[in-house]
Amino acid sequence: MQSSATVLVYSDDANTREQVRLAAGRRPASDVPPVEYVECATLPAVLERLELGGVDVCVLDGEAVPAGGMGVCRQIKDEVFRCPPVLVLIGRPQDAWLATWSRADAAVTLPVDPVEFADALAGLLRSRLAVEA
Repeated sequence: MQSSATVLVYSDDANTREQVRLAAGRRPASDVPPVEYVECATLPAVLERLELGGVDVCVLDGEAVPAGGMGVCRQIKDEVFRCPPVLVLIGRPQDAWLATWSRADAAVTLPVDPVEFADALAGLLRSRLAVEA
């Protein structure tokens, strides 16, 4: 098992980024490595960080302004070589179809439910780490 996993968290709202960090904590499940969070508040920051590599999972805020997380997801799935799995935060359960359109690997609703979020994040980390193994 690798020593840590890097999770990129994109939202223009600092409170949403904090919700994500607090919901999963340092280790979302006992069978995944501890998580280090990289926070981004703008689309250019997301693209720049992904270009550096080393991101294991992206968490994107579908309600972010001006670039919503679902549009960002679709863009990075098209543009980033070996794009990490993406978990999209959606405003309402009815928006799940938009998460599918964006090609997100998982979606959870806002406000973040800690159990649901940690389960989804751990699942994406497991799949990413299995591919890299």
